[in-house]
Amino acid sequence: MNDSNISQEKMEDLLGAQEESYSRALEYIMSNKQNYLQDKNPYVQEILRLKKVIRINKSADNAYAVLRDEVKLKSYELIAYQKSMMRKILLALDTSDINDFETKLNAYIVENQLQNQKLLDKDYKQFLVIEEDSKTLREAQANIREFYALVEINIDVINHLYSFEKRMYRLNKYSKYNLTATVVAVNDTDFAKAVNPTLEQYGLSVVKILSILALSLIVYFIRTVLYVYLEMYFLKTNFLKRYADGIMKKAKKPLSLAIVVINIEFAIYIYNDFISIDAFSKVFNVLYTFLFFWLAYRVLNVVANIKIHDIADTNTHIKHEIINVGKKIINFIVIIIGFLFILHFAGANLTAVLSGLGIGGFAVALAAKDSLSNFFGTLSILLSDVFSQGDWIVVDGEEGVVIEIGLRVTTLRTFDNALIAIPNSSLANKDVKNWNKRRLGRRIKMSLGIKYSSKSEDIKNTVNEIREMLDKHPQIATQNTANEYNFDSKAKLVSKDDYQGVKKNLLVYLDEFSDSSINILVYCFTKSVAWDDWLTTKEDIMHKIMAILEKNSIEFAFPSVSIYKEN
Repeated sequence: MNDSNISQEKMEDLLGAQEESYSRALEYIMSNKQNYLQDKNPYVQEILRLKKVIRINKSADNAYAVLRDEVKLKSYELIAYQKSMMRKILLALDTSDINDFETKLNAYIVENQLQNQKLLDKDYKQFLVIEEDSKTLREAQANIREFYALVEINIDVINHLYSFEKRMYRLNKYSKYNLTATVVAVNDTDFAKAVNPTLEQYGLSVVKILSILALSLIVYFIRTVLYVYLEMYFLKTNFLKRYADGIMKKAKKPLSLAIVVINIEFAIYIYNDFISIDAFSKVFNVLYTFLFFWLAYRVLNVVANIKIHDIADTNTHIKHEIINVGKKIINFIVIIIGFLFILHFAGANLTAVLSGLGIGGFAVALAAKDSLSNFFGTLSILLSDVFSQGDWIVVDGEEGVVIEIGLRVTTLRTFDNALIAIPNSSLANKDVKNWNKRRLGRRIKMSLGIKYSSKSEDIKNTVNEIREMLDKHPQIATQNTANEYNFDSKAKLVSKDDYQGVKKNLLVYLDEFSDSSINILVYCFTKSVAWDDWLTTKEDIMHKIMAILEKNSIEFAFPSVSIYKEN
């Protein structure tokens, strides 16, 4: 390259060959990294021999021989310094942070330059212009040219180390898995050589694309095997069998999303030459935390729902609403813990956050006073046992079936199919009529108006027959109707019937003389409290009453006014 007569075309060929040689050298070293690290300096014996020879020639006052061997010795030392620098750099590649590697790379190169600077304490170029017929001088001049060539090569090596910095770091990642040779072989293919220049404009290469695809297939295979294994494990374990189906269904979506996130992280990691990006690492840590707590949330709810059904089947003393609210509180705790972990992985200072909660707790309490009052209203409703889910209640003019007693509101489904949400703080202070708090007896009350023209004896027979019909009716509750009482025997109750909602009254009497009719009072209770059964029984009784009236020649009265014209 120093030849002034060289053509531009030849110079470009030489530069290309130089770049190719350095690239090949890098690939060779990275492919044989461990062997290179174990290889000792081959010039140790030569350096020791030259030092002895130099002392001898100095004693013999042989200047050219001393010059020849001194320059040769410096060439060996320069190579030794370079090899030492390369060993340190190769060891530094194993650091997990590329910034640490860059710092060490700069330090080792500076150290090498300082060492080489000591070797350049003399200017040997002046001896190149001496023309004497001396074999020793010619050998010394050859060594001098070789020494300065090595100095320039060392500078080139340093320049290429800087330009190959990321490539070395990337190849070192492959070397951990003994894939460097494979990567080099792929890059040497005609297809890679043709495509890589275009892909490198976008930070890609054939090897990167193949690595991303291979890792994606491996992760998908692991996910499939893991999912099948977990499913088999759950199904084979006796105490987990009843949870297996629900857990696997609920876990499938979070696990699938986790696989997608893992693939994306691997793709970015490979795309960035196996270098982690702090901003992306935080994002992925947050995503993994979210997916983990989402999975935990879904699994806990599956287990809780199964436990709720077990408790409902085995222990009727525990209200479902208490279990539901307890489940919601646990879910709330899981969400809060998950949120704190997400803040931690996002880089927030949890100590400052938690201390800030103490300082701002008063302000939060003031802002959330309505929510707190609703929460305590929920506890009041649950502990008072005034109504439960599924009960038919009337509160503040609103009537419907209780759908859910939540942490903040209780929802009712009205009979015209509307949904009403009533804050629990308000509901706890309202008068509530609960139609479901009755065990036996739904009231039927009628006032039968008959004509004044009816005979007294017929009326008496009619009343007696209606009373007898009701007393024998299979769906009407009477004093003879059996009922199982279930309550604490130590409790001091005014009436056990009133405590459990049992009504057996049966009243049929001639009640009053109204303006246009004689009224017979019919007052009784059906055994069933269900609306449909109540309507069926009531309809049957009305038909039988009509038949009794007809039998006794009694007619229903209707409102009438008699007008007398005075003559």
